[in-house]
Amino acid sequence: MVVEALPGVGGRLHRVQAFGVDLLRTPPTAGVHREDPFFWGAYHMVPWCNRAPTAPLVVAGRQVELSANFPDGSAIHGEVYEAPWEVVGESTLRIEAGGGAWPWRYEVHARFRVAPASCGLTVELRNLDDAPMPAGIGLHAWFAKPLRVAVPARRVFTDNIAPRARPQPVEPPFDLRRLDVMADGLDATWTELTSNSVDLAWPSHQLRATFRFSETAAFLVAASPADKDAVAVEPQTHAPPALRRLVGHEPGAPALLGAGDALAVDYELVVERSEGPPSPGR
Repeated sequence: MVVEALPGVGGRLHRVQAFGVDLLRTPPTAGVHREDPFFWGAYHMVPWCNRAPTAPLVVAGRQVELSANFPDGSAIHGEVYEAPWEVVGESTLRIEAGGGAWPWRYEVHARFRVAPASCGLTVELRNLDDAPMPAGIGLHAWFAKPLRVAVPARRVFTDNIAPRARPQPVEPPFDLRRLDVMADGLDATWTELTSNSVDLAWPSHQLRATFRFSETAAFLVAASPADKDAVAVEPQTHAPPALRRLVGHEPGAPALLGAGDALAVDYELVVERSEGPPSPGR
């Protein structure tokens, strides 16, 4: 397996290639990640995932006042998705951030592993501040279409923006428990996972994969925009929108990480050849 990371652009994954096939939405050059950082490769969402409000908001006793970085006027996907990371060891990257609009200091380590038919990544977020910090970790992976996906979840937040949304039992088109093509335009958060993994299949390349993640990533955002040649699969530690859920004591809010404490998520992608078209079931 070939894995290319970009320390200078968010410590993100530029390419994951198995059996000669690019599995991610990989741009023609690494510079495209800077021009359009949200729709390529696989990138880190830290210290929050998905949207956060830009209006001043008191969270855990401190005022958070973030800047908009997305056309809808929200602050999306954290602070480190395109910031330069430092190489601190073999296959290990680190960044220290926060202390400004996000009024807590923190550090993140990303440790990569590569094997012939698999790759892994462990992301650890540590609170460097002297007060509890809202903490979230997510990996925003764009897997190339044509693609089939299976999400083993019993419940779903059908709205990723409404702060008081409650998870509902999965029903079509949100029932993704069978390996199939995601409907165009679908964008939601699945929870109550029966296993911490997502099944993926590329029938045109006769490849199948299992994307595993640790139990700390109890929420799975997936999106299939009609105008993109990829599906977003995003295991993360909280449901969106993070800060409003925390302030409003809503389900799926991020945890408060104590001073000096750490939160970690481990990811693994295992790829194999399939001998024929994948069956419609898991």
